[in-house]
Amino acid sequence: MKSHVKAVVIGGGVVGCSVLYHLAKAGWTDIMLIERSELTSGSTWHAAGGFHTLNGDPNVAKLQAYTISLYEELEKMTGQACGLHLVGGFQMADTPERMDFLRLVHAKCRYLGMDTELVTPSEAKAMFPIMDETNFVGALWDPVEGHLDPSGTTHAYAKAARMLGAEIVLRNPVKELTQEPDGTWNVITEQGTVKCEHVVNAGGLWAREIGRMVGLELPVLAMEHMYLLTEDMPEVMEFNKATGRELCHVIDFRGEIYTRQERQGMLLGTYEKACKPWSPVNTPWDFGHELLQPDIDRIAPSLEVGFRHFPAIEKAGIKQIINGPFTFAPDGNPLVGPVQGLTNFWSACAVMAGFSQGGGVGLALSNWMVNGDPGFDVWGMDVSRFGEWAGLRYTNAKVRENYSRRFSIRFPNEELPAARPAQTTPLYDIMLSQNAVMGDSWGLETPLWFAPKGTEPKDIVSFHRSNDFEHVGNEVRGVRERVGVTEIANFAKYEVSGAGAEDFLNRLMTNRMPKYGRIVLTPMLNERGKLIGDFTIAKAGDERFMIWGSSAAQKYHMRWFENHLPKDASVRIHRFDQTLVGLSIAGPKSQELLQKLVDEDVSSKAFRFMDFRKMAVGGAPCMVNRITYTGDLGYEIWMAPAYERKVYAAIKEAGEEFGIVDFGMRALLSMRLEKNFPTWFRELRPIYGPFEGSMDRFVKLEKNDFIGRDAAAKEKADGPKLRRVSMIVDALDADVMGDEPIWARVGDKDYGTVEAAHGHGPKRYDAEGKIAGPSPAEKGAASILGSVDGEWRVVGWVTSGGYGHYVQKSMAQGYVPAELADDESENLFEIEILGHRRPARINVEPPFDPAGEKMRG
Repeated sequence: MKSHVKAVVIGGGVVGCSVLYHLAKAGWTDIMLIERSELTSGSTWHAAGGFHTLNGDPNVAKLQAYTISLYEELEKMTGQACGLHLVGGFQMADTPERMDFLRLVHAKCRYLGMDTELVTPSEAKAMFPIMDETNFVGALWDPVEGHLDPSGTTHAYAKAARMLGAEIVLRNPVKELTQEPDGTWNVITEQGTVKCEHVVNAGGLWAREIGRMVGLELPVLAMEHMYLLTEDMPEVMEFNKATGRELCHVIDFRGEIYTRQERQGMLLGTYEKACKPWSPVNTPWDFGHELLQPDIDRIAPSLEVGFRHFPAIEKAGIKQIINGPFTFAPDGNPLVGPVQGLTNFWSACAVMAGFSQGGGVGLALSNWMVNGDPGFDVWGMDVSRFGEWAGLRYTNAKVRENYSRRFSIRFPNEELPAARPAQTTPLYDIMLSQNAVMGDSWGLETPLWFAPKGTEPKDIVSFHRSNDFEHVGNEVRGVRERVGVTEIANFAKYEVSGAGAEDFLNRLMTNRMPKYGRIVLTPMLNERGKLIGDFTIAKAGDERFMIWGSSAAQKYHMRWFENHLPKDASVRIHRFDQTLVGLSIAGPKSQELLQKLVDEDVSSKAFRFMDFRKMAVGGAPCMVNRITYTGDLGYEIWMAPAYERKVYAAIKEAGEEFGIVDFGMRALLSMRLEKNFPTWFRELRPIYGPFEGSMDRFVKLEKNDFIGRDAAAKEKADGPKLRRVSMIVDALDADVMGDEPIWARVGDKDYGTVEAAHGHGPKRYDAEGKIAGPSPAEKGAASILGSVDGEWRVVGWVTSGGYGHYVQKSMAQGYVPAELADDESENLFEIEILGHRRPARINVEPPFDPAGEKMRG
């Protein structure tokens, strides 16, 4: 075993071996994988081995497509068989609501380049004859599903890594991790100490324990997962003989089960409601190639449904029940990337779908380590997406909820209850007393909307307009016509100070920094010129700046800030989190309201749009920004938590004469649509450049050499391929939710393929599971990602939307080819909503206050 290497990967499961292979492929050959036992000794060896491309996050779906396309390459390179069975699969809907969900998935697949198809239950039965089709109303077919040999695939990654020069050390537990002052890591093992620049935690079942070696409590928990194998079934053998094919995969949402052929029988697995964590506090180091005791009673309700839906399985004998632990993060996605606050310590864990995601995780992490950027938008997997509130008990509750809902529909207006409340503000009890329906905003309880007195404050979950529609509309009208107040404690808040603060921010941000007492809006770019942040910045002193941004990105942005701090200690950064809270007042009466609360002049001449000032509000020390996300006249008022109740009470009392209303996050988001304002992580993400995102006026290419400047200048000079647009939609009783395809009547016009559209789609397979050729996108088809219907083509996708209650229009934002971005023609665009294509048109100017006169006052 070497004593010095560039990087050590801890863990010899499929993920660790994938990371090792991808690092070696990227040119880092002085690397080592250390495994406590044998390869696959954690969860990998007993996995069911299924893989698929479908995922709720299109960017994760892209990496899953890459993972699947990699297996053929590994087999050719190493001669090690992965045991691929490309059989395709159905997702079965038993209710109209689940069929709506499948329509959403199918529409999303159009711009991902995936050849899915909606079919009838009878059509599904023809390919999976052991089902009773009368239990279902429809299905979604995905040809790129299948299963493989977990051990063979892991060894293929490992062999490929060795062939490229990597070293693998087995039967060598890691005992301790320490770091030298120069950043060098000491990986202390039973066989000795290895010094390295980088450590990758791919510990799987032991990832939590590896994290604790460096003072990190990762939000990861192992769950017991059961699947059963049947004896040989005559129905299976008859189908194989008659068609020359295997039975495909099937997911049955009602039964929370998945099933597929295994040899000449069937495999059936469950994500049961009565789920059970495994070793919720500490993972035993001596656990290895072992299984857990089966508990057939726990999965009996799912089996009863499965036997009813697939009667032939009930008649089959059970050959074996597998019960083994798999790790999950609270939202079910992996934890990948550099850990904020630690130098060169990387996470690659909680990858429960290792054979769908392992290759993509390895590719993204190796890019990140070698090039400083993952090369993809991996926010859905980024380890920084969880805050300090995601501790052991939070994780335990949230993982159990996620596991039990793995095959459940998540409605767009559905707030899940587990582990709540994690964080509250001083106004939490007051909001509840006022019938607020609360939502979870990065662990913080935030008002979504207010139900009328005497009614239950509860969402009726739906893909269509729901019980909040009228009441959110009343809140919007109250703000637009009078004045409203809302809590904005869920914004991220930072202070950047020191002699080098202004130079530091000018280096990071695209806009010029403001003068004292003024505010600017500015994007932040990575080296590739892609959007990684969107901030409000106020100059609060000679060497002090206040910054506000997206709450969900606090650790993501702190990691970036810390990585770019000057080494001379001339800059200090402080993240306030909930030690600074805020309220926003907005509407035509907001200036009069504020004037009643302060003892200084806040007229439009004395306190201008985009001004920042410290002042006492209702007698409490505050910072006030003259700006709001509503796009109306308004103010943001920031204070220490100790003053929030006092300031809120003063606002409500002074606002009574103006008919003040409380409004929630849904009203705020409705009003931002009416102003064509983008949101972070929907419209603005690391797959878009600033000119694609229509952020032109905030990018000052001439100011100085900021990060990403050259790439942004090239984007401007070449012209963006895409542009963010706002659209008005002729919707029925459902508005867009995000990720719907945008169709355009463009004939044979070729806009080419656009990499920013989440990249190429997966390979296509024929009925026998053989590769049939590249996806339409990979061939450079006439649309962005290949969906064609006569003169209509899919040319873009929706990022977010909803109903603009004051302008009374259904609205959407999204991306289309730049050539179409200013075309406001009727009958040019359609947006696919729940399987129905609805007319839409671009509105270049916002429908509310297009000249911005109201907010400037």
